[in-house]
Amino acid sequence: MDRAQKSEQISGLAKTLSETSVVVVARNHGLTVAQVTDLRNRMRNAGASFKVTKNRLARIALEGTPYQPLGDLLTGPIGFATSTDPVAAAKVAVDFAKTTDKFEVVGGAMGATVLDVNGVKALAELPSLDALRATLIGLINSPATKLAQLANAPAAKLARVFGAYATKDAA
Repeated sequence: MDRAQKSEQISGLAKTLSETSVVVVARNHGLTVAQVTDLRNRMRNAGASFKVTKNRLARIALEGTPYQPLGDLLTGPIGFATSTDPVAAAKVAVDFAKTTDKFEVVGGAMGATVLDVNGVKALAELPSLDALRATLIGLINSPATKLAQLANAPAAKLARVFGAYATKDAA
């Protein structure tokens, strides 16, 4: 890899780190091409990405970002799982680590907060941002739905009474 390719890779990684809200550092010990492809497909489906990079280039890219303390975790063959959703990358990485012993979550960061392995696992157990939004909308919408049902209840009861009298007179 020549200097131009290295600087291009550094700038691409730095750009990715500036646009993301969570970074998960994972060590891969001999994953096959099929396994890495499966991992990347899972990440893509969740709205995240996974990038294997050289440690030296990753340290340079981390400089000047809130994720700079992650440089201490960069030993051995590592990769970064990143996403704008604070939960997506952690969830996919932890789930994938359960399926193979060749993939190990080392740590991560969420903004300026550095997470150890247990912190990443705890983050993975949280519901996704979309699930939280749906729950919040459901909670907001619930009182309005109940209010509409209460407003319609007397009219429905009155209609049933009139219906009963109509069928009684007809019989």
